[in-house]
Amino acid sequence: MTGRKGVLYVVVCAAASAVGVGELIAMAQDEGWAVQVVATPSALGFVDVPELEGLTGRPVRSGYRRPDEPKPPRADAIVVAPATYNTVNKFAQGVADTYALGLMAEAPGLGIPVVVVPFVNSALASRLPFRRSVETLRAERVCVLLDEEGPDASGSEDGRTDARPWRAALDEIEARRNAGA
Repeated sequence: MTGRKGVLYVVVCAAASAVGVGELIAMAQDEGWAVQVVATPSALGFVDVPELEGLTGRPVRSGYRRPDEPKPPRADAIVVAPATYNTVNKFAQGVADTYALGLMAEAPGLGIPVVVVPFVNSALASRLPFRRSVETLRAERVCVLLDEEGPDASGSEDGRTDARPWRAALDEIEARRNAGA
């Protein structure tokens, strides 16, 4: 079953702020999205899987489906939140060594809008590999939401786990869909 806006994939990575991803899901559902949660393998220890499945009515996916399992609905948009340093860098390099990264790697080529919300500390956010990855993703029309006023990413893990820019991510998805991006 899809929502009136379609299916929003929420890719969750292993960061402390992952415990608050239910807020993003509720906001998206209130706006008419059907939500499919995809967790990186490491993120499974950071989220309450039964709670997320109860919220979405769908299984949390972390691995590829077996050939005899039905295909999940295709994503109409993807929000990666919280996105870790590792995931941002792998996504930019086209690494698809997990189910989540495989979905993310294909999305730009399929024209699926993607918004990435990094939750990394200021030391990692200031590193050249991370900054290059952000530039690479933006060059491929992937939106990376960062705090442009300093090296901290939007949702820093510097003890500010209450800084969850879920609203900004959903607004950006809506803007990109309206623009046909």
